[in-house]
Amino acid sequence: MKAIRIIGRSIRDAFKSVGRNFSLSFASIMCTTITLILVAVAIVCAANIENATKLIEDELSVVVYLKKDTTEETIENIKSELASISNVEDYVFKSKDEWKHEMEEYSETFNTVLNYLDTNPLLDSFIVKVYDINSMKDTVEYIRSIEGIDTVKYGEGMVESVVSTFDIVEKVVVVVVIALILVTAFLISNTIKLTIINRRNEIEIMRLVGASNISIKLPFIFEGFIIGVIGSIIPICITIYGYVILFSQLHGQFSNMILLIEPYNFVFYVALVLVIIGAIVGMFGSLKAVRKHLKI
Repeated sequence: MKAIRIIGRSIRDAFKSVGRNFSLSFASIMCTTITLILVAVAIVCAANIENATKLIEDELSVVVYLKKDTTEETIENIKSELASISNVEDYVFKSKDEWKHEMEEYSETFNTVLNYLDTNPLLDSFIVKVYDINSMKDTVEYIRSIEGIDTVKYGEGMVESVVSTFDIVEKVVVVVVIALILVTAFLISNTIKLTIINRRNEIEIMRLVGASNISIKLPFIFEGFIIGVIGSIIPICITIYGYVILFSQLHGQFSNMILLIEPYNFVFYVALVLVIIGAIVGMFGSLKAVRKHLKI
């Protein structure tokens, strides 16, 4: 019961302190709000970039063309070789007749040209899916060395370049998010430090009447928590409504390569992350100030 009373009193004192030191608290709340808006933008960008990378990886296939007049025995040997490659997730054999049928259905021009020819000029092939796109080049090189393989196509160069660019952008965004969080913690820490200085007489009286260390520290920690949570409200609203509107305006597609994540329940996950970041950063900043400037 005593612990509950201490916590209840600490929360009450924290709210009072935010009100008494409104100008300082408001400055911290605004800094937290601005920072969390930038953090929200960074999180949304990072999540959509990661989603785009995953879609590219899921849709990417390696087309392995076989040499003309490849025997059934050679095809079976190639199947065994493909099955033995650890990075190969799945493979499907596609005959030249299947290719011809697909091309005839795809375009009337192709249909006319292919029907004009006496023989089918296309090649039998395997459509191969891989687990790890980063190991694509090594996997393709190995497939090329298999007997009976004519050529291997997968958008060589472009795929690695796009994925590499996305990875760099995602890492930069993560660094920016961490930097913004540290700045917010520093600002809240300074606010709590000034609050401690303004209340030093009150703190001294609390010491003299025998108040425990934890009962003196807790209000400041809860104050940081409150500042962080209040500072996350506007970013949450902007994130939820802003992303829904953006998704609607762009019809769910930023470009031909980047499909946006569906708003629901994505925006609620981001909102939850913002509240958690605001609360934790607020408490961390307060704890840092308490430990450094409240010598008890």
